[in-house]
Amino acid sequence: MLARMGNLVVSLQAVQPRKLAAVRRQVWVGGVGAAWKPALDLVWDFLRKNPGLRTDGHNVFLYQHTDPDGPMTVDFGVEVTRPFEREGEVGMAQTPAGEAAVAVHVGPYGGIGDAHQAIHRWCASTGRALAGWSWEIYGDWTSDESKLETTVAYLLK
Repeated sequence: MLARMGNLVVSLQAVQPRKLAAVRRQVWVGGVGAAWKPALDLVWDFLRKNPGLRTDGHNVFLYQHTDPDGPMTVDFGVEVTRPFEREGEVGMAQTPAGEAAVAVHVGPYGGIGDAHQAIHRWCASTGRALAGWSWEIYGDWTSDESKLETTVAYLLK
């Protein structure tokens, strides 16, 4: 099922879990921009010390939406190939499995909010409810911001 919401297409997909090496933070909406880099720096330091744990996985930000008036729990992570033992602040996390509304944003990261808004509009127009989890999968890096690709997914009830 595909639906065009403004410039973006929202699709309904069956999603499987993605294993992550991640650092968990409590972040207020709007605070992700300041929190992600220090957290991911810890993850990447850990991955450099553990060769073979990551092959070609991407950065993934996993959001738990539990308290609309409080901060979100965010796992700032990188996809890994297998489970591992916690080391310092870096531990295992996993995206949920199930049915998700998915949109792909192409362009500068500052426009990712458009994908989130498109999914929320799609849910409102279809009567689908969100299940409290969303995540962003950051595609391969390029210095050409017009080609950056970020997949946004929301687990559905």
